[in-house]
Amino acid sequence: MFTLLKTDKKARYGQFETIHGTIETPVFMNVGTSAAIKGGLSSLDLENVCCQVFLCNTYHLHLRPNDEIIAKMGGLHTFTNWKKPILTDSGGFQVFSLSSRRKINENGVTFSSHIDGRSVFMGPEESMQIQSNLGSTIAMAFDECIENPAEYEYTRLSCERTFRWLVRCKNQMDKLNHRDNTINKNQMLFGINQGSIYDDLRIKNMQEIAKIDLNGYAIGGLAVGESAEVMYHIIETVEAHMPANKPRYLMGVGTPTNILEAVSRGIDFFDCVMPSRNARHGHLFTSKGIINIMNEKHQTDDSPVDAACECSTCKNFSRAYLRHLFKASEILAMRLAVIHNLHFYNNLMKEIRKHIQNGTFESYKKQQTEILSKRI
Repeated sequence: MFTLLKTDKKARYGQFETIHGTIETPVFMNVGTSAAIKGGLSSLDLENVCCQVFLCNTYHLHLRPNDEIIAKMGGLHTFTNWKKPILTDSGGFQVFSLSSRRKINENGVTFSSHIDGRSVFMGPEESMQIQSNLGSTIAMAFDECIENPAEYEYTRLSCERTFRWLVRCKNQMDKLNHRDNTINKNQMLFGINQGSIYDDLRIKNMQEIAKIDLNGYAIGGLAVGESAEVMYHIIETVEAHMPANKPRYLMGVGTPTNILEAVSRGIDFFDCVMPSRNARHGHLFTSKGIINIMNEKHQTDDSPVDAACECSTCKNFSRAYLRHLFKASEILAMRLAVIHNLHFYNNLMKEIRKHIQNGTFESYKKQQTEILSKRI
């Protein structure tokens, strides 16, 4: 399913064959938590910003509108009118982000719904059933994402439990994929490495996960409080023990610089809410650095956000107009800004793939790291 076509040191260019089409890697997955990109973008817009993979949230869709309703509508692909691959997370990140509203035991996690306060239980079997109802291309194993740093002993016990949960996820998915009423009988499963900032726990957990034949392997529990240097060290530590013939996914990361650094360390898949969230606040990524469209200097600037960008926002509207929309609190401001930032990220991945194929990734990374982190 995954073919590694070219490497440039540890950077990898590959193709991942799925039932919903081929994914070229490295790839950035565009995050639509509730089956839509915040900022007013539809699946038609995702086509226009060159998105390859749409990422949706298992926990949130289970609460609203409910995964059984989505199943009755034919699954997420039909529901959202998105034909390409969809990845659904497992609900494991909500174990971290909703830590004040949940209780964990061996069976799973009981949440207090952030919508109406009702009690919601999710364990490995429930997470797999929900994701099967959603019919996503790739399902993530149910895990516990813990804060950094966490106490060593708690992390050790959590890793062991997360591995036991992975075994249960694999067994449940195998059953679900053989049922007559399953929407996507070719649904794939990625396992998730945990271990906080502890090298020995990360290595042991990854070695155990790698023994299970999965479609891909993810590094979780990063970008949740540790420094960038610590994150890069953990990636290097774990990567050495990840199967080379399967996709590698760094969850929840990150800035363009984070992505460049992680690609150079052998990572293939990325996701982050940053491009859409920052766009909604007027912070835009460009080929010359980061701009704040709210700044007064853009008030009469008739140039596009980025002259080098081919997105519909840059091809049709000026910085002055976009600034006006934000100042006037027009919804269109967020939509145009999000279109730009997502196009920028997806185009960045296209350039990364091109330079890996050409054997020029390291020089490209060095040049772009300095530029893309600069605030103009």
